[in-house]
Amino acid sequence: MSEQIPFGAIEFAANPEPRCPCVLVLDTSASMSGARISELQTGIAQLKDELATDHLARKRVELAVVTFGGSVRMPNDFVTVDSFDPPTLHADGLTPLGAAVLTALDAVTTRKAIYRGNGIAYYRPWVFLLTDGEPSDSWHAAARAVRDAEAAKALAFFAVGVGEANMDILKQIAVRAPLMLKGLMFHEMFQWLSSSLRSVSHSALSDDLPLSNPTVPEGWAKV
Repeated sequence: MSEQIPFGAIEFAANPEPRCPCVLVLDTSASMSGARISELQTGIAQLKDELATDHLARKRVELAVVTFGGSVRMPNDFVTVDSFDPPTLHADGLTPLGAAVLTALDAVTTRKAIYRGNGIAYYRPWVFLLTDGEPSDSWHAAARAVRDAEAAKALAFFAVGVGEANMDILKQIAVRAPLMLKGLMFHEMFQWLSSSLRSVSHSALSDDLPLSNPTVPEGWAKV
């Protein structure tokens, strides 16, 4: 009887490059309906396409998606860009942001354990949160977990508000100052995210890269 080889072992044997994991935590509540969800949908596809043009980013960046609208879902677990299939987003329900953030942090912890188990080096994971409202659930445990993880340099957490997002709550969750998207500049935001992840994927594992400032006058965000 032949020995079963775990799928992860095959995956990493075919591509032993260091990994740069990024989980998108996306608000898909009812208030995101219309132009917001449409632009967000387009932006995720844009992110994949832009990362796929870079030979190293294509092998090193891994994307995952957590959505929160009514309930928390994880339509995409971590995969490299070539295998990433952008999910179809639907705007509906309330805004369980706290549970979504905790789900994303758990996913990062699990993925890092898989890397270590397969001898794969990795960059500091990114968690990129986007929301246009305020949490409909308790978010304090998520805020503590984010701040503990940041203090341990276990991940880098970014928060972006859209429209009527409660920036006061985001400031209590994120260590970095949360940013407010200017209008519907999703295209520019995802360009920035793609460029940043490409830069990280080309850097040494120990590098702490400065990121371009998206709050400059021509940028996509404001504080």
